[in-house]
Amino acid sequence: MALLTADRERFPDTPWQLLETRHEAGNAGSLETLFALGNGHLGVRGAHWAAADAELPGSFINGLHEIWDIKHAENAFGFARTGQRILYIPDANNFTVVVDGENLSLAESEVLGYRRSVDFATGIYECRITWQCRSGAVVTTTERRAVGFASRGSLGISLEVATDRLVSLDVTSSVVNRQDQPVEDHSVHDPRRAGRHAGRVLLPLRMDGGDGSLRMSWEAAESKQRVGIAVDHWTSAGQQPFETVVDQDDSSVRYVLAVDADEPFRLEKSVSYAAGRAVQDPDIDAAEVAEAGLRPVQEVFAESEAHYRSYWATSDIVVEGGGPGLQQAIRWNLFQLAQATARADVAGIPAKGVTGSGYEGHYFWDQEVYLLPYLTYTNPDGARQVLEFRHGMLPEAKIRAKELSVDGALFPWRTINGLEASAYYAAGTAQFHIAAAIAFATNRYLWATGDEAFREGMGAELLIETARMWISLGFFGKDGLFHIHGVTGPDEYTAVVNDNLYTNVMARFNLRAAAALDHAGITQEERQLWEAAANRVQLPFDDRMQVHSQDNDFMTLEAWDWTTPRSKYPLLLHFHPLVIYRHQVLKQADTVLAMFLQWQEFTAEEKHRAFDFYDPITTGDSTLSACVQGIMAAEVGYSKEALEHFTNAAFIDLNDTHGNTIDGVHIASTGGVWSSLVCGFAGMRDQGPVPFFDPRLPAEWEGLAFHLKIRGRLLLVQLTPGAITLTVQSGEPLEVDVRGRRFVVGAEAVRVPLEPVAEPERTVFPSGLPTASIPVVRGNS
Repeated sequence: MALLTADRERFPDTPWQLLETRHEAGNAGSLETLFALGNGHLGVRGAHWAAADAELPGSFINGLHEIWDIKHAENAFGFARTGQRILYIPDANNFTVVVDGENLSLAESEVLGYRRSVDFATGIYECRITWQCRSGAVVTTTERRAVGFASRGSLGISLEVATDRLVSLDVTSSVVNRQDQPVEDHSVHDPRRAGRHAGRVLLPLRMDGGDGSLRMSWEAAESKQRVGIAVDHWTSAGQQPFETVVDQDDSSVRYVLAVDADEPFRLEKSVSYAAGRAVQDPDIDAAEVAEAGLRPVQEVFAESEAHYRSYWATSDIVVEGGGPGLQQAIRWNLFQLAQATARADVAGIPAKGVTGSGYEGHYFWDQEVYLLPYLTYTNPDGARQVLEFRHGMLPEAKIRAKELSVDGALFPWRTINGLEASAYYAAGTAQFHIAAAIAFATNRYLWATGDEAFREGMGAELLIETARMWISLGFFGKDGLFHIHGVTGPDEYTAVVNDNLYTNVMARFNLRAAAALDHAGITQEERQLWEAAANRVQLPFDDRMQVHSQDNDFMTLEAWDWTTPRSKYPLLLHFHPLVIYRHQVLKQADTVLAMFLQWQEFTAEEKHRAFDFYDPITTGDSTLSACVQGIMAAEVGYSKEALEHFTNAAFIDLNDTHGNTIDGVHIASTGGVWSSLVCGFAGMRDQGPVPFFDPRLPAEWEGLAFHLKIRGRLLLVQLTPGAITLTVQSGEPLEVDVRGRRFVVGAEAVRVPLEPVAEPERTVFPSGLPTASIPVVRGNS
């Protein structure tokens, strides 16, 4: 059932806020995800301050993790050995408020008024609740919180208590070690959810506190990573704490006082975390490092406001005529992208950002294919830092390549520390295409920025080492073609196949990009071999259906039974993998994704027939699928389907359509929403001679506008029915291509009229059982 759109009285469609006007029991965990705050380094889930009102509260630092030895029931050479899981860091977002002896909570107390919001324009969370206390007093609590940006380890929280009469107030502010709290391990029933550690994880190093201040640090038992926290409190009344308690699992600062109607009590809680390389030296006190990062609460709020003022000036995407609900959803997705990436610095982007523990906090191919397009064109420096992080994994990737008997570098399918963490190789290590994703993102960054220093250094190494992997993984067959066998493509419902089309097409790109480099490390023989393999790569094609086959054997598989009840989706939770593998059914776009990314390599007719064939048999069990299906529906000319797929993507988390929003935002899908608007409806394609646009504005919309940072320019793109207008708002003029016509765009707007795109006739394939319908959105990536 839809969450946000099912009750617009409770969740109004305010374009610049996510707003909840009424509290109801249920869905607390999902809402904690939707109201979470983050900056790419530090994340705080949007839980209520009272323990009784929170379902899955927590805070995270990107990359801070614990490790363990993976135990395989039946072992084999080269299996993943080291599990990695993001840690719940000691959580500061906890208060107990007792008024005249009554412990206030939404679960037990009478509520007269309720309003919770996260403001996209400022990044500030606010929750205001008016309580009818049993003593007769009417009390209003207002909590506000924000994370820092200039000071990325900072968190500011303020709690105000106002009353209509004199009351006795008892407020406790706590720091809770949630990592070592007993909790159910949901991963037993759902592999998408994070598991739990059997033993204690965070071991105390320093536990100091007094007079309302806390200075504490811990070390993870196995990874030895450290985290420090410093907390200071300030009160409007200058009230001294009643007591300060320090404990490895639950530390607190308590205030007991009388509050009258004319003097609200305000408590400000300044929090600073320190983790990562800065505190790994045993001689460094992590709590001291954290203390140096403390900022007054109002300064943290000001940092957040300043960051988002700058962010929205060039990163907003405005849709006219789509309605306030859709605009709200678009901005929420863009807000999540900022929260996942803004201050990640040289680090990966976890699949859930820093909003939850889903997928163990791992980095996948998602960041290169779904997130780096957004970063490259809105925050090029951030894109470079992600690629620098991948480059830092090259030593481990070269070792992993040797374990798999290939040359060059083989990057892990899922990881935090650079080691392969996927215990199921068929849907993990077999996805060699992650190498091409990294190469593709590298090439896009170089194309979009002209960063020659990166091209000559890290960029060249990434392209060369991945190309060496491909040339050794594949082989020239008796037919003279270059084949790549035993791989899994993006569609995880078809595994360990020969000549997966997506993999082969992306490997071809990778080989050609490396061969085109002018680099001393490439021998002439090596360059010629790469070019020969790229030119002779096998691209499966079914002559009878006249459509590209997902792999050599896909067209021979039995059709899936599409009368399977909806309750059996996502299929991965209800059928053994071998049952799924032997059928023609897709978890997510695969061949269609190849045709989007390698847009110049396929004809319009090939794309049309492929979309018509694969879209109906794609379940949408992956959140990575709807955005790609929508982009290609737009290109093919299916305007209605494009808008439906896009809308599904925009509301995946807001409506909890996949049933696991509780575990964190599907960050790759939010990146897909950006690409749907820019590449789908605006028709932007890159890595050609010049930026290319072939717009497909939905008939229901009156306009679409956004900015792109490209080759040192800031390009404003504005779509209206029947025209595209391009303006370079800063930088030198830029040559662009609009539907095959070249224009030089400068400070003066260039308006190009556009003819409507006719919807093509549907391809008729041999009949079979009913197939999936476009609105179906099940499961998860």
